[in-house]
Amino acid sequence: MSNDNLRSSLLSVRGLNSPIIEAGPADADEALVFVHGNPGSSRDWAGLVAGAGEFGRALAFDMPGFGRADKPDGFDYTVAGYADHLAAALEQLGLRRVHLVLHDFGGPWGLAWAAAHPQQLASVTLVNTGVFPGYSWHYLAQIWRTPLLGELFQALATRGAFHLLLKHGNPRGLPRAFVDRMYDDYDAGTRRAVLRLYRATGDIDGLSQRVIAALAPLRIPALVVWGAHDPYIPLRYAERQREAFPDARVEVLADSGHWPMADNPQGLQAHLLPFLRAQIAGGKTL
Repeated sequence: MSNDNLRSSLLSVRGLNSPIIEAGPADADEALVFVHGNPGSSRDWAGLVAGAGEFGRALAFDMPGFGRADKPDGFDYTVAGYADHLAAALEQLGLRRVHLVLHDFGGPWGLAWAAAHPQQLASVTLVNTGVFPGYSWHYLAQIWRTPLLGELFQALATRGAFHLLLKHGNPRGLPRAFVDRMYDDYDAGTRRAVLRLYRATGDIDGLSQRVIAALAPLRIPALVVWGAHDPYIPLRYAERQREAFPDARVEVLADSGHWPMADNPQGLQAHLLPFLRAQIAGGKTL
């Protein structure tokens, strides 16, 4: 899918600057908003933003501490801090109605925002993320959450080690350009942000229960797409997204890992774009 229709600019929110990519009508107050996770950026979503821009306003921006966004020491690197930043960004962009597309830690950030602003949430798409009742931290998170060990691990994260690490749980492999871009963005600011975020996020179960309580009664249209070989968030959590979104459609990509947008973009697009098109048109695909 061509990215020729993408517009790139800089978004400034409360003095923090982030690259933003957009497609479709620039002044619409309803938009498809793609939120990356750790250690991603808006560029993870470039092909999907371009595709979604054919039928609606679509956008993605780097969250503070990630990609090429500002990475100040004083930012609130917590789920609540990111949800608050997302709220301020969406307000600045003039968005009244939002279709969220979330991945990885973008899930907790976006769903925390949604629980506080349910009247603005039109639909949600969860790509290997969502609510995680009873979740146990994966091995990398356990390292990052451990003082000194986390700092040592980050210091030893060379490009070669980064490539080797991301081979785990991705049977299709990840494009070298994707991994290199991710590593190029993984500077001292991002490494610090990762440690602070994971150490500040202790009660994933509690957050999940609050999201479920706030959103499940609303029966918001939802699509769940899961790479079956995800080593960080097990496949069993795909079906559990119905605890927050009872009418969710669940699709499993049998040979994908944690980053379906990179290892199987066609498979992800085949489910995601028709769903989003139907939501923008005011219909449902359920």
